[in-house]
Amino acid sequence: MPRKVSVLVAGSWGTAIASVLAENQLDVTLWSRNEEQVMEINQEHRNHRFLGDTVLSDKIRATTSMEEALLQADAVIVVAPSSALRSVASQMRAFLSKETLLIHATKGFEADSLKRMSTVLADELPDYDAASIVVLSGPSHAEEVIKQCPTTVVVASESMAAAEAAQDLLINSYFRVYTNSDVVGVEVSGALKNIIALGAGLTDGLEFGDNAKAALLTRGLAEISRLGTAMGGNPLTFAGLAGIGDLVVTCTSKHSRNWRAGYLLAQGKPLPEVLQEMGMVVEGVKTTQAAYRLSRQYEVTMPIAEQLYEVLFNGKEPIAAADDLMGRGRKDEID
Repeated sequence: MPRKVSVLVAGSWGTAIASVLAENQLDVTLWSRNEEQVMEINQEHRNHRFLGDTVLSDKIRATTSMEEALLQADAVIVVAPSSALRSVASQMRAFLSKETLLIHATKGFEADSLKRMSTVLADELPDYDAASIVVLSGPSHAEEVIKQCPTTVVVASESMAAAEAAQDLLINSYFRVYTNSDVVGVEVSGALKNIIALGAGLTDGLEFGDNAKAALLTRGLAEISRLGTAMGGNPLTFAGLAGIGDLVVTCTSKHSRNWRAGYLLAQGKPLPEVLQEMGMVVEGVKTTQAAYRLSRQYEVTMPIAEQLYEVLFNGKEPIAAADDLMGRGRKDEID
């Protein structure tokens, strides 16, 4: 009998992961609060708001019941937005068995506490500690995964047994999965790359060209690495799939919400209007606030993140932010 895996929630990435699991001949339960969305997935095998007319596997069954979703699940993959993760985890507590493999694929920090997502899960789920939780990250647009385009990701956990169990669950001919023990580095990379993607969208919207964009990605990676290592991450992680891999795809693809948000900001649209037009969570906005505070907490220099914070929250003109970045004092590249 196929094993049961539950995915929370039914956004674009959650649905794409559910499709990977269904392709691996697993019984998949997809949880959502939205009854209409659940009916559409169960009856029409589509999740139109997030993935258009893509037909989903009939092995995917949706439900609004957390108890039904988690009952007898061998593994649970949480893909809630960072702002909703604690709430979703608290709802899971009564129904989640401590024997269940717990994976999350949420990229961001908790806004108030600045905690990483695995720490938030461990707070709300007393049967789990952060060492047993697995993080899924890497360059993986849902719009391509759902079409079974070749994709390579990483699963990280302090428990290699847990990481390998997640690897076995997800890996197939088009979805290649590596393991990593550096949870901090993988989580920090996945969160901070969204900030640089906002900047890439601004750069493209201002028609600064390829030279500027290449510099933004390179210096952006330096900022990610500085903060990530200060927080305890392995420097090598930032050169891997969760680091430069995810950074490149998020900063260069039409599928990237954060890139699109930055591009719209460059057209002179105010942030509230941009977010309303996007209609989906743009994690880089809140992550910019978190990075601004974390850079001060860890005494790490992050000029790109700082200028984006000024643009997003203090009304600074993007062109003025670019001028200030280019006009900074002379520095050694490695410093």
